[in-house]
Amino acid sequence: MLLAVDVGNTQTVLGLFDGERLVQHWRVATEAHRTGDELASLFRNLIDFESVSGVCLASTVPALVRSYEELSERWLEREMIVLGPGTRTGIAIRFDDPREVGPDRIANAIAALERHGAPCIAVDFGTATNFDAISAEGEYIGGVLAPGIEISMEALFARAARLRQVDFAEPANVIGKSTIAALQSGLVFGFAGQVDGIVERMRAELEGKVKVIATGGLAELIVPHCRTIEAIDEFLTLEGLRLVWAQNAPG
Repeated sequence: MLLAVDVGNTQTVLGLFDGERLVQHWRVATEAHRTGDELASLFRNLIDFESVSGVCLASTVPALVRSYEELSERWLEREMIVLGPGTRTGIAIRFDDPREVGPDRIANAIAALERHGAPCIAVDFGTATNFDAISAEGEYIGGVLAPGIEISMEALFARAARLRQVDFAEPANVIGKSTIAALQSGLVFGFAGQVDGIVERMRAELEGKVKVIATGGLAELIVPHCRTIEAIDEFLTLEGLRLVWAQNAPG
């Protein structure tokens, strides 16, 4: 089975594919200092190493790429493909410098095009909120990077001495009657409004009927309050990695 690994700045998502079917998945904290041996110790409790036939990696944390190479070479003894410059993707990248585009964004674009058609926009609620556009011609043409939900709230709590951390939860009303409710309202409805505003402006620059897909850990919290997002595709990035593996796998 293929082990697809999406290493984000905050969390790492792993998925095991049996052919085209995602059969298992996990979400763990990303720790940039982990060695290949430490990753093996962590994942041994989750994954049957003998069942893995290959690894496809997208990492926004460069320091961890070598650690995953060590994991693949020493512990899994399997080939690993790292999504990056020079990797066949099946999608044209119309960006001033394609090397600047994060591998997770490319994976999302590949999967969005394959699963939802063009033109489309993929919105990924991660450490940053990424908006990536695929044109009517099926080309990746760029996008928008905005501060993510968790980063924004952490910055607010750090700068405002009288505010404290709150759970990321949907408030009962927009007008909060307590500090916690007011913060939760700002979180949910503020980010929903941001998403709608950016998506509407992106749609104005694209041709045709644009489908908008969301993914990422906090999509379920924000998307119900967005008027522009049509679907949640929870494992869009992992699906993109599966498609990359299919195009680049040895043999």
